[in-house]
Formats: sequence, C-alpha cells, structure tokens
Amino acid sequence: MSNFPEIKFGTDGWRAVIADTYTFENVRRVSLATAQTFINHPKIENGIVIGYDTRFLSKEFAVAAAEIFGSMNIKVYLTDSFVTTPTVSLLSRDKNLAYGVMITASHNPFQYNGFKLKDEFGGSMNPDEILKVEEKLKDIGKVTDFKILDILLNEKIVEYIDGRDYYIKNLQKKINIDLIGKKNLKILYETMYGTGQNTLSEILKIDQLHAVFNPSFGGGAPEPVEKNLGEAKKKIKDEKYDIGIVTDGDADRIAIIDENGDFLDAQKTFALLLKYLHHDKGWTGKVVRGYSTSDVIKKYCDKYNLELETVPIGFKHISKLMISEDVLIGAEESGGIGIKGHLPERDGVFNGLLYLEMLAKTGKSISQLKKNLEEEFGAYFYKRIDVHTTDNLKQATLLKCKELKTGDTIGNRKITEKGNLDGYKFSFDNGWIIVRASGTEPLLRFYCETNSETETQKVLENTIKSFNL
Repeated sequence: MSNFPEIKFGTDGWRAVIADTYTFENVRRVSLATAQTFINHPKIENGIVIGYDTRFLSKEFAVAAAEIFGSMNIKVYLTDSFVTTPTVSLLSRDKNLAYGVMITASHNPFQYNGFKLKDEFGGSMNPDEILKVEEKLKDIGKVTDFKILDILLNEKIVEYIDGRDYYIKNLQKKINIDLIGKKNLKILYETMYGTGQNTLSEILKIDQLHAVFNPSFGGGAPEPVEKNLGEAKKKIKDEKYDIGIVTDGDADRIAIIDENGDFLDAQKTFALLLKYLHHDKGWTGKVVRGYSTSDVIKKYCDKYNLELETVPIGFKHISKLMISEDVLIGAEESGGIGIKGHLPERDGVFNGLLYLEMLAKTGKSISQLKKNLEEEFGAYFYKRIDVHTTDNLKQATLLKCKELKTGDTIGNRKITEKGNLDGYKFSFDNGWIIVRASGTEPLLRFYCETNSETETQKVLENTIKSFNL
C-alpha cells in the first residue's frame, strides 16, 4: 500500500489545493493509475486527449500528465492552448479515442486545480470506472521513471492538437448563426477569466468581459452564481445589452442575465431551454434532471407527456443516460446542461448560442420568455446556501436528517414526504428542501424551492438555525 494521502474523485473529478495535495507528484500518480486501469481499453491504440484550463500551472500539469501517459506508450493528443472541458469531450468522441483528461478545477476557487476524466462517448466517465482508478491509485507511490515531453514529441507519441479551432467549427455547424446575426443582438459574454474567452467572439459580434489570462480569476472563484456577477449585471443594464451569457472556469456551466440586468437562476435557465427545444424546435426525448432541480421541470413534463427521470447530483449520472438513451435534455442544479445531438456533456458556450438562437427565433426578450413560463406553470423561487462547518457538526446534521420522518417539521414546515436519493429531501405543502454534504468541499449544501421568494429564504434560514450551524 502507498503511504501517500488518499485521493478521491468527487461529483466531477479530483480537485485539491495547489501545492497541498494537488502537486506534480500526485498528478503523475493519478495519471499512472488511469493509464494502468484502462491499458486494455479497446480504443487505447487510438490514444487519448489531454486539455487544460487557465488556472495556475494548468499547462505544466497537463504536460506532466502527458509525460506519464506517453511513457506508457499511449498516444497523447495534447491541446496547444487552454480549452473548454467540452472540447476535450468532443475530441475524445470525434477522434475515436479511448478517453480524455482535462486539467481543471472547474468553478472552484483559484487555489484549486483538478483532474477530470471523459469517456470515449464524450461524457463524464462512469462512476464505476472512476472507482477502479481510485483503487489502482492505492498501490502507486512516487513516479520517477518517465520520459520528458521533448523526447515524447520527437518520438511522435505525444502530438499537439488545435482543439480550440475544432471546437469552434463544431459549434458553427449546430447553431443557426445566420439567424442570430440578422437580429443584431447586443451581447455581453462574461468569461470569468476562463477557457470560454475568445470562443463566441470567433463566431458572432459580441463584447467580452474578463477575457484575459488571469489565473487568480480576479481573486475569486469563476463560478457563475449571482453574487459573483455584479459587474456584468450593471454593465448589461447600463449599456442596454439584450442578454448576458456567463460561463464558469472551464466553460461547461452557464448562467444567463436578462436585458434588465437581472440574473436568471439555473432552474429557469434549464426550463426555458427545455421549452425552446420541445415547443419551438419540436424535439422529443426523455428529460433527465438532477435531484436538486426545480419542480417546474416536472410540471412541464407532466403537461406535455415527456418522460422524466431524476438522478443523483453530479452530471456523470446524467451523462450515463445520455449515452445509452434518447435524452432530449439533461441538467443539474448548478447550470450544467447537456443537449441532444451535441454531447452527453455540459457545454456552457453551446448553450449560450442556443439562448441566442432562442431570442432570434422567438423574437422575445429573456424577461418575456421568463414571464410566459411563469404564466403557464406558476412562480418558483429557488435558492441554495452553502454552509462551511466542522466535521462533527456536519455528521450531527446528517444524523438528524436521517432520523426525521413524515409528520415532523423542518424549517418550521411540516414534512409531507421524505426522500434520500442523494442527501435528504423533505417536501412540505408549498415546496421542498434538500440537505446534502458536498462531494468536493468540506461543507453542507441546503437547496430550497417554494412559490415565494420570502418563503424560500425563511425556510432556509430556519433550517440552518435548527441544526446549530
């Protein structure tokens, strides 16, 4: 057994603090474990692809990974610049490769980096396969025997690939760019210093915000949530943009800001895309949602007789279904959305283009589309609060949740139904709340939805207070 610290993959990859657990040594160990786990993959002779984001040392970590895979005589296509995570997924699938590796910590704070695995179909790797990598890793110590990049490039085992250009051309084939262009929309793209920068601008006339290389992301986290978007919201309202598109650090998640500078929460972002694809484009298929998503999705599916499946939190569960079934759209609570005919994978840039196509095709503004949705299905107010806590308090909270039952109260609301697909979900007369431990960070997540903004906030506050957090 190795004396190195245990490395676990969370809801979407392994993430850790740079220079703490996320070191060159551990990246080499994870790379070797991955290479050994899939050394007999049917497509391994075709090779793998490795990409990286805009974080501190991401390029160098990607090179370290490439050196390990290449030294195992596995052909490596290494992107020649930073790329979006969906780019790695797309290349993995379209180039008929065994799998893809993406060096990114997605939306985590700038101190983190990470290691995502994408399968041959272009989606998140199956959790069962990830477990095999973790098991293999237990027996791997310090990796010292490997060839350096220059030697591998000379031997043509590692080869650079222009992933960014391939990705942009793929987007252009799937979206009605001409229709969007004719509408002369005024578009702001908040890239959050991430890998989405200079992608949409290659396709359409847009203005970009924070489209520069800044590994500290301005001192924050490249997460497309409302608290991080004050500058973008103000700019959109003051300068009268038609829409704001926001993507996270590796550009697989999306957020939308309407023409008034108002943030569109991820639940409505999901619902409007579902309605556009089904109602306006006439597409069909199953709808897959994460456990913590809005009930407006269920209402839509019930009304229009669309099959709906609810899965645990983490896009890997959605991706698995998108690979094997006819799925129209699959989405999670945090703004990760996969679309039929593109990838079994989240893609913020692609979904941003779909939103532009929606505006052009319907002739309506984002606020009008949101109003139409509420008129048809009612108002829903969704909010998530993350609470950093101690391990003892976290475990005590989860134990209390386990013991709660129908008829008890939570957040001063009487529980009418309890579920535990992923965390603990408690339903009450006009909404629900979920209590769940994070898979990647030391915290508890509280998700709540009711038909009143005040009520949602009140239930969250009362629940958190009741657990002494």
